[in-house]
Amino acid sequence: MNDTITQFLHQHRIHEVECVIPDMTGIARGKILPKDLFLSSGEMRIPKSVLLNTVNGQQPDNGPYVGETDPDMVCLPDVSTARVVPWAAEPVAVVIHDCHEFDGSPVQLSPRSVLRHVVSLYEKQGWKPVVAPEMEFYLVARQQNPHEPLQPPLGRTGKSEAGRQSYSIDAVNDFDPFFMELSQFCSVHRLGVETLIHEAGAGQMEINFSHGDPMDLADRVFLFKRTVRETALRHGIFATFMAKPMEMEPGSAMHIHQSVLDMDTGLNIFSNADGSGSDHFNHYIGGLQKYVPQVMPMLAPYVNSYRRLSRFMSAPINVQWGLDNRTCGIRVPKSSPDNRRVENRVPGVDVNPYLAMAATLGCGYLGMMERLNPSDPMTSSAWDLDYELPRHLEDAITRMRGCDAMAEVLWPSFVKAFCAVKELEYATYSRVISSWEREHLLLLV
Repeated sequence: MNDTITQFLHQHRIHEVECVIPDMTGIARGKILPKDLFLSSGEMRIPKSVLLNTVNGQQPDNGPYVGETDPDMVCLPDVSTARVVPWAAEPVAVVIHDCHEFDGSPVQLSPRSVLRHVVSLYEKQGWKPVVAPEMEFYLVARQQNPHEPLQPPLGRTGKSEAGRQSYSIDAVNDFDPFFMELSQFCSVHRLGVETLIHEAGAGQMEINFSHGDPMDLADRVFLFKRTVRETALRHGIFATFMAKPMEMEPGSAMHIHQSVLDMDTGLNIFSNADGSGSDHFNHYIGGLQKYVPQVMPMLAPYVNSYRRLSRFMSAPINVQWGLDNRTCGIRVPKSSPDNRRVENRVPGVDVNPYLAMAATLGCGYLGMMERLNPSDPMTSSAWDLDYELPRHLEDAITRMRGCDAMAEVLWPSFVKAFCAVKELEYATYSRVISSWEREHLLLLV
């Protein structure tokens, strides 16, 4: 085992290590090992099929994707991800692992492997992608009945938010004990969060991350979700990363800011020497416009995700682009030439961060490689335009299955397995009889 991780565990007097991998849904799977066993083993072996779990714990027929014998894979610790778990009762560490075949090659079903593969495509061109995610989420009152609508929690005033409080400082301060502990946990967990904002919905918050390497940011988002949920439970409330948790409130997004640097010069390839937008910049946007609708299961992975993507609800319905235009699916913030970047506003916060980043970077990569030209930028509202994105998960799966170009970027084996997982989730949901059906169809049809 690496001397660095050994020193880290001894320095923090760690008793146990949470050895985790993100599955296709973004849920942490793995084992908890005593420190000495973690150091002596150097690896974790678990079934490859664990990666194929649906969000409700099912699996499609996994034989075509992992083999008929349900074999193991070798999970090796990425020592750079070692962190202290700040809410644990005794000293515990968490280490994210990479999934390998027994011959040392990456497991192509692993979300971390997919993201690493997409980043490697950039590196072969001499490029270094940079991302910065924005995370929206809701604080809600605890409830045990899934058939009851969610409600905003009670703050320190003893009242719940009755209206929308965009950018309200006092509304954030109403949950000051929660945010103080969350800030402490994020610091101990080395998550590098920056700005805290009260978003438009009742009890809806947003936290922004500093920009950096895609894998590092995906790791931090993966750990951040768990940190927020754990902190909320300590304060008697729930935190949810559902894309659309409340019917009459806006949905929650994970906007992804993206730029690309030249690995030799460190310069932003989206800008020319005179400060104007480069061909790479235009082609990147063209790639997002063409391919984002083809990878929607990675950007809107659940039935609930498509409830967020509706007109006039602060969420995009198309892939138009514009300068500082939040009605578009693709926004270019005003910035200096060195900081020129593209914001993908389509992903919901319910995504697997590794896959969402792989998908959006893959779209931009194809745009630059195919030299795709974007449409003219929108200078007015894009909310009145037609839908350009899939309207539901079944349509999104069909589109993704039919896009050979993206399959080559993301690995065909991954695309087939991922679509099988999403298809099973959709089939499971389709069996549910909703309250709307009982209310309007029971006695009227």
